[in-house]
Amino acid sequence: MSDAAGDPRVHPAGEPDAGPVDIVIEDERWLDAGLPALAARAADAATDYLGIDQVEIVVMGCDDARIAALNDHFRGKPKPTNVLSWPATEPAPRQPGDAPVPPQGPELGDIAISYDTCLREAEAQGKPLNAHVTHLLVHAILHLAGYDHEIDADAETMEDAERSILGRLGIPDPYG
Repeated sequence: MSDAAGDPRVHPAGEPDAGPVDIVIEDERWLDAGLPALAARAADAATDYLGIDQVEIVVMGCDDARIAALNDHFRGKPKPTNVLSWPATEPAPRQPGDAPVPPQGPELGDIAISYDTCLREAEAQGKPLNAHVTHLLVHAILHLAGYDHEIDADAETMEDAERSILGRLGIPDPYG
C-alpha cells in the first residue's frame, strides 16, 4: 500500500518493503504529519554525517498506548515515551566521549515513535511538530549507530552530532 503521494515505503504493519527507510504506520495521524518524508530526510542527513550509506532502518509510527507497551516490555517502564530504538548490532567498545565506530552492515535497526507524545512535547516546547520529530528521529538513528548519553562525555558527543545534523537541515539547536 502507498500513501497519497505514492510512496511505496509506506505500508501497514506486516506488509513487506525493501526501501532503505521502511515505514510502518500503526497510527494514521503519522501520514498527515509526513512521517515518511521526515524519516527519509533524517536518515539521509544522519547517515551522511556518519559516513555510511545503503542503510536499512524500520520506523514505526504509533500512538502512546503502543509505545507504552513497548517501553514496558523492553525497558520495564510502563509509560509512554517519545521514541525508542533497537540497534541491529552491539556497538564496539570506545573511550568516553569518543564517537562510535559506524556500523559495518546495512541494517541499522528499528525505531518506534509516538505521535501523542511528540505532539505534546512539540506544543509544550513551542516547536513545529516536524522539527521535533526530525530531531527525535536523528537522535534515534544516532542510538542505532552506537551513540548514547549515559555519561556526560558521551551525552556531549551525541548532542554535538545532533546539533550538526539538525543544523544541516536548518533546524535550530534543540538543546539551546
